[in-house]
Amino acid sequence: MDGRRRNPYELTEETPVYVISVAAQLSGLHPQTLRQYDRLGLVSPDRTAGRGRRYSARDIELLRTVQQLSQDEGINLAGIKRIIELENQVAALQSRVAELQSALDGAAAAMQQREAAVHASYRRDLVPYQEVQQTSALVVWRPKGRQASD
Repeated sequence: MDGRRRNPYELTEETPVYVISVAAQLSGLHPQTLRQYDRLGLVSPDRTAGRGRRYSARDIELLRTVQQLSQDEGINLAGIKRIIELENQVAALQSRVAELQSALDGAAAAMQQREAAVHASYRRDLVPYQEVQQTSALVVWRPKGRQASD
């Protein structure tokens, strides 16, 4: 949810409020068609304690989509069921990607803060080491007490 407490009497598009006769009128379908879609698992409305069906605004929209796919696109009901399942899966995956992106952004911000803290803790009296260029010169070392007898 969004972190706020929801009003239990607030109606949303998921709130099941329409009986089957009203849902049939709103979707332009026969009540028996709605029962058939429920049996096939295409549109599964909520149930009351007495097992009566209650449809939400989202269910009505899904009924219209099923009808459009069936009548206008010529897709059979098994194909429509698969399309609905895949659309639900895509929506779930998009939600998960958004969650992971948010977690990644948070982790990146925390890493940048830790990196800044490490850089702030560096001792300032140390000098950065710079690598000396390689030369072909030869240096001979002789201890101080001994001089070469040249």
